[in-house]
Amino acid sequence: MPIFEYHCKSCLREFEDVVFDDKLPVCPYCHSANTEKMISRPCRSCASGGSGAGGTASSGGCSGCSGGSCASCGH
Repeated sequence: MPIFEYHCKSCLREFEDVVFDDKLPVCPYCHSANTEKMISRPCRSCASGGSGAGGTASSGGCSGCSGGSCASCGH
C-alpha cells in the first residue's frame, strides 16, 4: 500500500496517509476534506545508494523519523 504526502488547503499543514483507493483523505489536524496530493521528492539517501534492505533508507535524517523521507522535516 503506497504512502502519499498531502497538503490541507484549510489549515495549510502537510501529512502522510496510506492510500487504499482514489479518494482524497481527510486532514488529521483540522478534519477538512479540502486536501490535495503533493508531489513527493525522492529519498536522497536511496538515490545515492545509502539504502538498507528492500531499497529503503536505513536511518532517517532526524530523531523524529523512523527512516527514509518524511514530510515534517524534509529529510
